[in-house]
Amino acid sequence: MAETKYIFVTGGVVSSLGKGIISSSIGKLLQARGYRITIQKFDPYINIDPGTLNPYEHGECYVTVDGMETDLDLGHYERFTGIQTTKANSLTTGRIYKSVIDKERRGDYLGKTIQVVPHITNEIKRNIKLLGEKQQYDFVITEIGGTIGDIESMPFLEAIRQMKWEMGKNAVCVHLTYVPYLKAAGELKTKPTQHSVKELQSVGIQPDVLVLRTEKHLGEGILKKVASFCNVDYDCVVQSEDLPSIYEVPVNMQKQGLDTALLRKLGVEIGETPTLGPWKRFLERRNNATEEVVIGLVGKYDLQDAYKSIRESLSQAGTYNDRKTILKFINSEGITKENVEEKLQGVDGIVVCPGFGQRGIEGKIVAAHYTRTHDIPTFGICLGMQMMVIEFARNVLGYADANSREMDEKTTHNVIDIMEEQKNITNMGGTMRLGAYECVLRQGSRTLDIYKNEHIQERHRHRYEFNNDYIKEYERHGMQCVGTNPESNLIEIVEIPTLKWYIGTQFHPEYQSTVLNPPPLFIDFIKAAINNKKRNE
Repeated sequence: MAETKYIFVTGGVVSSLGKGIISSSIGKLLQARGYRITIQKFDPYINIDPGTLNPYEHGECYVTVDGMETDLDLGHYERFTGIQTTKANSLTTGRIYKSVIDKERRGDYLGKTIQVVPHITNEIKRNIKLLGEKQQYDFVITEIGGTIGDIESMPFLEAIRQMKWEMGKNAVCVHLTYVPYLKAAGELKTKPTQHSVKELQSVGIQPDVLVLRTEKHLGEGILKKVASFCNVDYDCVVQSEDLPSIYEVPVNMQKQGLDTALLRKLGVEIGETPTLGPWKRFLERRNNATEEVVIGLVGKYDLQDAYKSIRESLSQAGTYNDRKTILKFINSEGITKENVEEKLQGVDGIVVCPGFGQRGIEGKIVAAHYTRTHDIPTFGICLGMQMMVIEFARNVLGYADANSREMDEKTTHNVIDIMEEQKNITNMGGTMRLGAYECVLRQGSRTLDIYKNEHIQERHRHRYEFNNDYIKEYERHGMQCVGTNPESNLIEIVEIPTLKWYIGTQFHPEYQSTVLNPPPLFIDFIKAAINNKKRNE
């Protein structure tokens, strides 16, 4: 394909319809046809990135290999397609405006009056085209966050309108809307979709394809009505029904010909429909898994999206172990020495979740102590690993005040400390150790046995580190420091080899998880949890 084609994904009626899943599914289907694709997300909020946002408001913050803190939808893009995203795949209104203001301060605009049109819209267009021009992708899929009608989305919509006008057949718009079911009337209603499309048309964009989110199957009559009222070809109206798993969406979209409709609209030869063999085998395995493995998530954010990548990694690892992963959230704020046994009852393994700040950490320490002393498979991620380290210092090394400098500035046993280069940082956003770093695994370690590779690369998002002054003491008492960054000598992995499975990682292995390449640590952790369940039965 000579020229890059651009697919814009917008949403209407309400938010949280699953634009990220539809964008990922489109990417997966085009990729299965042999095309080079990438997916980017434009978020209309003014934050530079979601790194400083509360997980309760925005869900997890996903980190790319090059250290960009991004929206959790980029996790979906990577899990579905196996592509590696970078900072070019994630943009916010804040970054767009900052870029334009920086240029204005440098005098790049030669004294011109800076306006939303053309300066902001040109910057948006430049960033949309950048990926296609630099990497020569066949398709660039751009998801616009928010909902049609939001004031903050207007510059993005204007940029899309211009690009569609400039590029003709090389750009299409997929609009995702909601068809509600009124129980009292026993009817599905298309009016919200009609209004949403009118809103889009009022800014000069005619959607080429409509994806209708629905809880009930839509009959042919409704699809035809939507097509004629919204000025869209009948074969370009598809429905996205609620399915047992998000991983079934690409197959459902393919069945309805979403990819063929897009190719036709973009003037690309359609060719044979791909079989999606490995993907369907994964789904088959997932659907056939009836036996359960129960994993406790010990964290403080009682919100599904706050630990999205961890949840998906555990779920995928369950599938590859032919088990259905049941996740039980256990709020660490409510865990005490008195109730920990009751709180962790019935779990086959626990994940001590990542996070920031003081709230809920004592509960994580109590949980880590209980699972260590009762030999329950335990996986600590980032702050979770640090809590395992602190617990060990308090209860095995005998340092009652052991802590992290993040939680207690005055602790005399700072087993977790801040890096020298982090000490004078005043800005919170984008200043942590972020992105992929190398890690060398120790010969003979449990972790090397899992990875089967001495040199690994994993992604980070943290400011505080294991204090190397304590390495010898930890190792003498049975907690081994088995993964090290070769440049900084920072400790990346701790494990207690005498236990069934007790491993903490300073990095976030969940960020590397994809449907067809699940991360080894999660696979092995679930295997250990299954064996633990069998022993207890």
